[in-house]
Amino acid sequence: MTLHSERLGALARLFLRLGAIGFGGPQAHIAMASDEVVERRRWLSADEFGDGLAVCEMLPGPASTQMGIYIGYAYGGWPGALVAGLCFIAPAFCIVVALSWIYFQFQQLPQLVALFFGLSPVMVAIVVGFCYRLGRKSLVDWRTSAIAILVFCLSALTSVSTLAIFIAAGVVGLICYGPRGMGVQNLVPVGLLAAATPGGWGQDRMAEYGWPLFLFFLKVGAFIFGGGLVIIPLLEFELVERLGWLTTADFINGVAIGQLSPGPVVLTAAFVGFKMAGLLGALTATVGIFTPSFLFIMLAAPLLLKLRQNDWVKAFLKGIRPAVVGAIAAATLPLGRSALGQPTLLLSLTAAALGILSLAAIVQLRVAAWKPMVVGALVGLVAYPLLG
Repeated sequence: MTLHSERLGALARLFLRLGAIGFGGPQAHIAMASDEVVERRRWLSADEFGDGLAVCEMLPGPASTQMGIYIGYAYGGWPGALVAGLCFIAPAFCIVVALSWIYFQFQQLPQLVALFFGLSPVMVAIVVGFCYRLGRKSLVDWRTSAIAILVFCLSALTSVSTLAIFIAAGVVGLICYGPRGMGVQNLVPVGLLAAATPGGWGQDRMAEYGWPLFLFFLKVGAFIFGGGLVIIPLLEFELVERLGWLTTADFINGVAIGQLSPGPVVLTAAFVGFKMAGLLGALTATVGIFTPSFLFIMLAAPLLLKLRQNDWVKAFLKGIRPAVVGAIAAATLPLGRSALGQPTLLLSLTAAALGILSLAAIVQLRVAAWKPMVVGALVGLVAYPLLG
């Protein structure tokens, strides 16, 4: 077996596992990927991971999926990008399709409250641990610390666009860390970087809905900034009000299925596709919404890897890295409220204890992130019925 095929196999195994256990949203996915590829496997340095994350956060589409594609490219070239991205999406796609079939057959969702009671605080701990490690690398002086704190406040307290915040942080990085006495033409690389059953298979309905599904979700994947949850209001208007493909109840339950599954929440697209044209429709909608992510990263990653040593690019990214830390820290607030906001005080205290112990295991003992997840799931299944 050649070195390249070994790398592709390793990428496939890793991202199939992350796609199968990646509950908790995009920040949890990114944290788990960092734990695996930076801390454990040493495929990327912390700076390489942070730079890739900065670019993914600035691009439209799901950042966690794009980060997987970036890791695949950095470790295995073009084939690695395809393998990592597809393997990350595939498990959650299968789960969403299965849950969609159950929903449309029986009009009910599986009762997973106990499972997610145990998983939620562990996911918060994984994100906080990632934030801690990334902060140690990125917050190198008072200026980077100030950027992180300011971005945290803006992200937590205002509705300012994440893209605008990151670009502003990059400009601050240019001012603070850019080389002196260089011509304006050297800013060009930075500009490029910143710009950068209801019916089985459903083949009988693909003639009517296949192309509209693909075009609609291609547009969504190409033009929506800010992560998976940002697309929910747009989808509600388009799918319920304008196109009439879903009822309001179906839409709400489709979003819930997207969030109940591991992997990116934008896999709600598979639910919509399944409703309109069965399995083929789900596949068509999924291909549509993720195609821009593959194209963006497979164009941006080679450019980033070539330009990382440019002094202006380094300064721009040095401003964005602490901004990413601040934005991720702000994202832990709603996650924490959700994890601790349990029906009883005893359940809330149990969730808090589980989160603290998981954080200690991840940060101090350097335990792999999936192990606390297994423990959390078991604790939830056992403790929730007893304490609830």
